[in-house]
Amino acid sequence: MRLRAEEFRPRAGRYAFRVVQPRPAPRHTTLVDPMREWGYLVGDHDGLARLAGLFSFAAYSPHTVVHVPLRQSIPRDFPQGVPVDLVLVHQTLGLRPSTWPALRRGLTQGVPRTVRTDERRTARHAAAWEDLWERRWDRLPRTDRIQPAVHARTLFLSGARDTFAAASVRISEAAGFGPLAKGAAKGYDVLCASLTALLPLSRGRGTELDIGFQAYPPYAHFTPPGRSARRRRPTAVSP
Repeated sequence: MRLRAEEFRPRAGRYAFRVVQPRPAPRHTTLVDPMREWGYLVGDHDGLARLAGLFSFAAYSPHTVVHVPLRQSIPRDFPQGVPVDLVLVHQTLGLRPSTWPALRRGLTQGVPRTVRTDERRTARHAAAWEDLWERRWDRLPRTDRIQPAVHARTLFLSGARDTFAAASVRISEAAGFGPLAKGAAKGYDVLCASLTALLPLSRGRGTELDIGFQAYPPYAHFTPPGRSARRRRPTAVSP
C-alpha cells in the first residue's frame, strides 16, 4: 500500500522528532477517548484502510511519530464521547505524552512524502503476536501490549513492531468486512473488531477500544463489495 503523507521535524527542547501525518486527513473517521468510558474507532472503508496502513507503517518505523488528526472529522451521531486525535509511537523512542503540545505547535511547513507498507510482512508479524497471545494472554509482558494514554485531547498508543502489526490487521479486517455487514448500506454503525486484547490487563474494568464501520452519507451511493456500482438500464422492449 502507498499512502500520501506529510513529514515534519518539530523540536521539543534539545530533541528533534520526525512526525508523519496522512494527507489528506481522514474525513469520515472518529475516535472516542477510551480512557473515560468506552473507546470506539469508527470510520468508512477509506478511513479504516488508511489507518491500517498507518499502523503498519508505524510498526516498522521505530524513530517516527505517526500523528492522525481525527478531531476535525465530520461529527457522527454515534458514539457519544470526547473525540481525540491519534498518535502512534514506539516504546523505544521514549516520547512522553506531556511533550506532545510543544511538538504539535511545530507541525508547520511539512514536506510531502509517500510511505509504503508491506501487507505480507505485517500479516506475518501479526500472526506471531496472535499466537503468543493465545498461549500467554494473561502473562504477556508490558512490551508485548500497546500502552494507551490520553493527553491534550490526543490518544497515545505506545507499542512495538508486532503489536502495531496486529492492530493493523484487525483494522484492515474491519475495513474489509464492515461493508458486507447487515445494515451497512443503510448507514448503520457496525461493530467489526476490537483492539482491547492488545491493551494492558487491569483489575476490574480494563480499557476498551473497539472498531466499527459506518458508511458516510448519502447512502444511496454506497455499493457493497461484489456488486457493480453501475446498474444497467433496462433495454427497450422489442416490437
